[in-house]
Amino acid sequence: MPGFQIIGSIAILKPGVPKKEGQEQARKILKTLPRIKSVYRYSGHVKGELRIPKVSYVAGRKNPVTIHKENGCFYKLDIMRMMFSKGNVLERARIPKLVKPGEVIVDMFAGIGYFSLPLGKYSPARKIYSIELNPVSFRFLKQNIKLNHLEGKIIPIKGDCRTVKIPEKAERIIMGYLPKTCKYLPHAFSLLKPGGIIHYHDSFRKEELWEVTERILRDYAGRKGFYPIRMEKRVVKQYAPGIFHVVIDAEFRKTSQPEPRKSRG
Repeated sequence: MPGFQIIGSIAILKPGVPKKEGQEQARKILKTLPRIKSVYRYSGHVKGELRIPKVSYVAGRKNPVTIHKENGCFYKLDIMRMMFSKGNVLERARIPKLVKPGEVIVDMFAGIGYFSLPLGKYSPARKIYSIELNPVSFRFLKQNIKLNHLEGKIIPIKGDCRTVKIPEKAERIIMGYLPKTCKYLPHAFSLLKPGGIIHYHDSFRKEELWEVTERILRDYAGRKGFYPIRMEKRVVKQYAPGIFHVVIDAEFRKTSQPEPRKSRG
């Protein structure tokens, strides 16, 4: 039965399935997959900066809240009010392996904890500041921190990623948002330590890879007194026809750093 996604105990039919066909498909899913309790369908595009999906009920239990398990982490979410992209699963597993002991990390678009939870559970980071603007997602983020027993290591902050403040600079910043992620780069650099790393996600047309993506990072870094010394680029998945979701792991230095003061003898 192709054409659906499973999140926790819910199956979500992909867009474009006619109503009658979707109801028939839902009956088959509920009959053959006992762990599936509800069937919904994507009925439109994701909307706005808060990335709210358009999802409608089809069959089974009428409850859009579920707990999804991925890589040993538990994600409680409402599928009608927030996205869960299973296409990012490898990326969520990759980042914790890059973290060095004692790092401070900022997750600028934390959502329900997509990156923060595996970072908190599997990385040797000292602290993770998880920033989320959507009040519903923020409520689930706090629940998921408790659900995964990560209180104290993950610090949830409700706020706008263009203005929010944290009490210390970060060695690593996750920018797991798209499209047009560049508008958040100025504030990302204000939170970054010299020598720090930004994991920059965005979407680009095939012909823009990788010249445009590199130029964006160099331009925005230069405006904030940084320059990239290393950029590792990879395609996460195809986002739309001819458009790709990419991530660049970029390490930055300050363009001018003061010489260390000599001690007075």
